[in-house]
Amino acid sequence: MGQKVNPIGFRIPITKAWQSRWFARKPEYGNLLHEDLKIREYVKQQLAQAAISKVTIERFANRVRVTVFSGRPGLVIGRKGTEIDRLKGEIVALTSGKEVYLDIKEVPQPETDAQLVAESIAQQLERRIGFRRAMKRAIQTALDLGALGVKVRCSGRLGNAELARTEEYREGKVPLHTLRANIDYGFTEARTVAGAIGVKCWICKPETTEDDTNAANAKTRKAPKGAKRRPTGKRNPKQQA
Repeated sequence: MGQKVNPIGFRIPITKAWQSRWFARKPEYGNLLHEDLKIREYVKQQLAQAAISKVTIERFANRVRVTVFSGRPGLVIGRKGTEIDRLKGEIVALTSGKEVYLDIKEVPQPETDAQLVAESIAQQLERRIGFRRAMKRAIQTALDLGALGVKVRCSGRLGNAELARTEEYREGKVPLHTLRANIDYGFTEARTVAGAIGVKCWICKPETTEDDTNAANAKTRKAPKGAKRRPTGKRNPKQQA
């Protein structure tokens, strides 16, 4: 029997962060946890067409900060901010009248976000598009936009078959056991006529570390443009003055 672990939970102490960031005593923990689940479920249902990647929730004292990461922030905000005001009011009702701060952040490349890629494939399966075509197209698009590797797996009655099976396609490198690898993971279900089809997606993105962005070039002894640190070594007299 295979022993599998969620790639995001596997890397939480190292390269990933929690989506719920707060602390509570034991008597309050259960209620706050269910509040978070209700908020995420409501946001997903109300903004189904807005390409919601994830929802992070922070709590401090009697205040709640909800950050929605969306591939289409315009649909979330609405005309003159009407949608965001309505959404904020509903979240206040779910949190029993607490003070709510609602932030909307744009996902720069939805084609390389694992959750959004999985939901895109699921929507195509619901529209009866061939699963092989949908999976291969999603993989190729992510690789063209800079992903190092992509793996997609669909399980269920694919193609209205009588028996359920699993199909998987993989391109590039997806090192799941390398903790420093920037692995993004997404899962969703496609509700088709033949039944539910599970869609999983793993995307390996380039590593972005502080050393890569601010380190000095060993050959030219010059720091990249916009770096916070100065290169070591001899400096010009004008710089010393």
